Amino acid sequence: MNGYVDHKDEMLKRLRRAEGQVRGIQGMVEKDVYCIDILTQVSAVTKALETVALALLDDHLSHCVAEATQQGGAVAEEKVREASAAIARLVRS
Repeated sequence: MNGYVDHKDEMLKRLRRAEGQVRGIQGMVEKDVYCIDILTQVSAVTKALETVALALLDDHLSHCVAEATQQGGAVAEEKVREASAAIARLVRS
């Protein structure tokens, strides 16, 4: 079971909102809207997706990694490596 299962509806709501924002940005580009206005919307969508990513990461750490840590061994080490790599990807983006 995924750690986000308790928050799945909220995640989907946030993702649908971000999807709508992206469609709005596409429309802005099609209508030749001022660059700064488009960049403002891109920033808003980026923040929305970062919020989803951080919530997923939090759920992963508190559920998947915590559970694996209790088991110990190679499974725990792999989950910690996965989480570390995910954090690194988020920081780089």
